[in-house]
Formats: sequence, structure tokens, C-alpha cells
Amino acid sequence: MQYPFISTSTPRPDRSPLVLARVAIAVAAVFLTLWSQWGQSAQMSFFGNEVLRDAFIRLRSTTAPDPRILIVDIDEASLNELGPWPWPRARIADLVEILLTRYAARGVALDIVMPEPLDAAGDTRLALLAQHGPLVLAQAFDFDFAHLRPQALRNGVPAGASTAYRPGGGIEATGYFANHAGLARAAHVGNIGFIPDPDGALRRVPLVTTFDGRQYPALALALVDCCSGKPPLALDDTGLMRLSYKRDWNAWTVTSAADILGERIDPASASGRLVLVGSSSMGLGDRVATPHASSRPGLGVQAAVLSDLLDRQQGTNPAPWPGRLFACAFGLLSALLAIVAFPRLPAIASVALLGVLSLLWIVVAYFTSRHDPVFATTGPLATNLFLLAVAVPHQWQQAQRKSRRLLDTLRQYVAPKVVEQLLRSDLDNALQPRHLDVTTMVADMEGYTSQVENLSLEDASRLTREFLDCLTGPVMAQQGTLDKYTGDGLVAFWGAPLPLEQHTDLALDAACEILERVALLSSERQRAGHPPLRVRIGIESGPAMAGDFGTSFRSIYTAVGDSVNTAARLEQAARDFPHDVIVGAGAVERACRHRFLLLGERHLRGKGRPTILYTLDRAAHAAAPAGTPGQPA
Repeated sequence: MQYPFISTSTPRPDRSPLVLARVAIAVAAVFLTLWSQWGQSAQMSFFGNEVLRDAFIRLRSTTAPDPRILIVDIDEASLNELGPWPWPRARIADLVEILLTRYAARGVALDIVMPEPLDAAGDTRLALLAQHGPLVLAQAFDFDFAHLRPQALRNGVPAGASTAYRPGGGIEATGYFANHAGLARAAHVGNIGFIPDPDGALRRVPLVTTFDGRQYPALALALVDCCSGKPPLALDDTGLMRLSYKRDWNAWTVTSAADILGERIDPASASGRLVLVGSSSMGLGDRVATPHASSRPGLGVQAAVLSDLLDRQQGTNPAPWPGRLFACAFGLLSALLAIVAFPRLPAIASVALLGVLSLLWIVVAYFTSRHDPVFATTGPLATNLFLLAVAVPHQWQQAQRKSRRLLDTLRQYVAPKVVEQLLRSDLDNALQPRHLDVTTMVADMEGYTSQVENLSLEDASRLTREFLDCLTGPVMAQQGTLDKYTGDGLVAFWGAPLPLEQHTDLALDAACEILERVALLSSERQRAGHPPLRVRIGIESGPAMAGDFGTSFRSIYTAVGDSVNTAARLEQAARDFPHDVIVGAGAVERACRHRFLLLGERHLRGKGRPTILYTLDRAAHAAAPAGTPGQPA
């Protein structure tokens, strides 16, 4: 069938600039993720990355003690009982001997630096224990990279140099704070110096320190290598080691030094353990900021290092995952969604999608962060923030342009919900004529002339307006498209400009609501002494050509086809029936939620064969549960 209409739709716009803009935004977003992982991530995302990792650490924190480690704390109670610090070296030697003999500890590490001799007998005993026993002494290397100190630290005699580590590895130190010369022959000495992050927190420690061409292990590393009972650790990484901080201070097994010296604890509680001796006393100032809190004993950090190294030695540390690749894949996913999904979504939905993606990435980063200490956890979040700042406003601007074009044509006769769906769609020209399956409604007032012949012009105008309100409101509420007004009636259709799954049921719902509104208006007018009102409605479903038709002078969005003409004939046939709604066979076939009464066959004008007529069985519809298929009674 040929339709003698001329489409006045605007020419299809060139989409190349829009596509290029979307691709450019996506490429920039992916580049941001790549840069965060392999570029200047330390400067760009340090604080966000560490804040997120700190939160993960606190979430994963356990209160279960580590049975391999015992902390002997020179705490306030010990100082009150045995005297202030510094203690005589003989007392420290007693503490070490009791731990190694009476309590059968596997090894002891002193988180204490002794730069000056105090008492000859005690220093001699400590020196002998350090030369021949499983005792690790401490020394602190200084990492003054910015050279803020007027003079480099040089105190004591560094000891414990090793050639077992990778040449050229380790962190270069600028100075040291070591033990006095009498302890320089100790077999095992470990570094307790550290490098805080820019925010002051201690998250990484140097496993190996390089000074004057020699390499020195960390305190915990020296203790593991000498006293764990297993071969020394083979290190691939001798730089900064990120700590897992699986436990906060209160989760470690801690006993007071005074209780050890007084032998007041069960010997089995220390047997076979690696022991760290230090102080949590506020007065001794060994406090650091950790992911758990802003002030924690440095002794707890040494325990965290020792626990991670023991896990590594025993092969129980988390297997490595490619966190950077995960982050880049997630950034690419976000960028692709920006290209594909954003044009089909309103701005608020695009923002919500980015929010969901960000939450999903946080979950992925939570599990991945245990397996990869290097990747930037906030890389994809930065990408999503970029998309939020650039892609969403860009798409919003394009949507506004598209909205203005559509609204200029549609706002007068298309239901608001349909307009919203059109704006969310990715159709280049939603008004271009297309073959669609539609349901058409034709509604009219019966006896309009007799209703208005005795009314003033003002009253007649008011009646027409009120009657058309009764017709138009339900049409719009049920997602219908208003084709045109016919004086005292209208033509509307469902299923265009966008397809609707249940367009017939929506039209029938609108018809039922129209009947109720007209009945209410009729009752009001009858009380005022006017004759009753009746509406005639014809409804039919079938294929039609729907689109923007017209000439160079005027165009209109309408639907044309046999089912549209049939609906008009059904409305005219209603004058011969007591039923207000006459429904065609096509509508009955497509209805799912309504029941019908068979009225028989009739020859309609312009039809070569008789047409089967139905009407709504409104009583059955009111009693039927939702979803009951439509069928003639």
C-alpha cells in the first residue's frame, strides 16, 4: 500500500563527531587507569590508595593471636616494679637467658639499641649471648633522603653485614644509630629504622638496608634467618616490604618483662616461640602511626613484620594476583559502558551506574589487595570520577539537545512516559515513519449538537473542554499517543512512536477509565438539570504505519492503516448498541488482561466482509485476577 504523505522529519544528523567525542573520553579514562598503575601513581593517588588500603586492613583484622610469636613488653608495670629505664645490662642479659633456657624460646630479638656501655659484666654477658646464642640485637639506620639533618647520624658501630642478598638491592641509608663497640661482634643484628609514608603512617619497612656498600637485614628478617629452624629466606624483593597488619596491638600475645624475670608465667606459653623484647611505654617514645591507629607501639610493627616473613617462609602468604591488570580491565569496562550505556541512560542513571561500578571495584580491590601490594586500588575510582566529571555532563548535554528536538514535536500529543522512553532510546529519528503493531482508539460524544444547542457559547466551550479532559487524561496516563481532536472527540493510539508489549490492554484500561470519568461528569450535569452524556469508543489493533507525516507546510505525527480505519467504524457502530465500547477482533486477540462479550457480525462501511464485534465484559474484568488472558465470553 502506498501512502501519499511526505515526511517532514529532520535529516539524519552526522553522528561522527558524537562518536569521536565518546571514544576520546573513553580513551582518556583508560589512560588515567594505566597512568595510575604504571605512571606517577605514588604522587597522584597515594592518599586515596592508602586510605582505602587502611580501611581494608581494619576490615580484615583478626583478634586471633599468632602462636609463633611472643612479645615481652618492658611496660609501665615492669618499670614501676623494677625501676626506671635504662635498666642495667645484667638485667637485660638475665631476661634473655631466662627466655632461652627456662622458657625454651627458639630465638630472641631485642628491639633496643644500646649505643653506650653501662656495666661491664652485663655488657659482656650480652656480647657472649649475641655471639654464640640465638639472640638478635638491633640497630637503627637513618633514611634522611631530604638531608634535613645538619649532620648525618654516626653513633655506635654497625654490625651484622651480610652478602647473602641481591647485589645492588636494598634501601640506601644515610646514617645509623648502632650499638657500642663491645657488641659489634654479634652474630645477628637487625635494622629497626623505618621510612614513614608522607602522611606519617608506617606501612612499609626496608627488608634490606645498604650502607657503605654493605647490606644489613631488618630485625625480623635476621630473627627468621637465624632462629626459625628453617633455611634463610630467599628474597626476590629487598626493598620496601608492605605490611599486612593482620593484627592490631591487642591481638598479639604480650607478657610483661617483670613477669618473665620473676618467672611468673607458664613456661609452655613461650616454648618454641620467637620472642621480641621491647617497650610499649609512652615514656620511652617508641610509638608509630599504623593503619590501625595514630599511635601504636613500634614493637607491634616488628611483630607484624615477623609474622609476614614467617608466612612467606612457610608458604602460607597469599598467592600473587595481577592487581594492575585487574584495575586496567575494570577501567576499560567503565570506559566501554560510558560509550555504550550512557547514551541510553538519563544522567542520574549514569551516575548510579558509576556508583555501582565503584562499589563493585572496591569489593574486587578488597580481595585483590591481599595478593598484590603494589597496584593502585584507587585507579578505577579515579577513572569513574573522570567519567562522572566529563562523560556524564557530555551525555547530558547531548540528551538536552535531543530532548529539545523531540519535545518540540511530541509534547502536545504524546504521553510523558513515552516521551521519556524516547529520550532514553538510541534512535536517530524516533519520528520517522515505521511499520508498528498499534492499538487505535476513536472516542466521541453522542448527540453533541443536542447537548450544546441550548447552551451559551461559554457553557458549550466549558462542556467541550471538560469532556475532552475526560478523554485525554486516561489516554496520557496509559502511555497513549494523542493523534488529534475531532471536535467533541479524539483519536489516540498505543504502540507508537515506541513499541509497547501490552498496548491493547493499556488502551482498554484507558477506555474503562474514560467511561468512569464521563459517568461522573454526566452525573454532575444531570444534577444541574442537563441531559446525560454518553461516550462512544471504538478500539482495534493491527499493523499500521506510524510516523511524522505531512507536507512542507504542516506535518503531524499520526498512524495510518486498516486497523485505524476500523477503529473509526467501530466507534460509529456503537450508536446501534447499548454498549459504549466496541472492540474489534484484532484487539481481542492481543488483549491479555480483559474479557469480552461477543456482539455478532456487522458490515462496516468500507469493508468487503462482515466484521466480528465485541464489547468489554467489565464485570468479569473487575473480578478476574491480574494476568488472566483476554477472551470472548
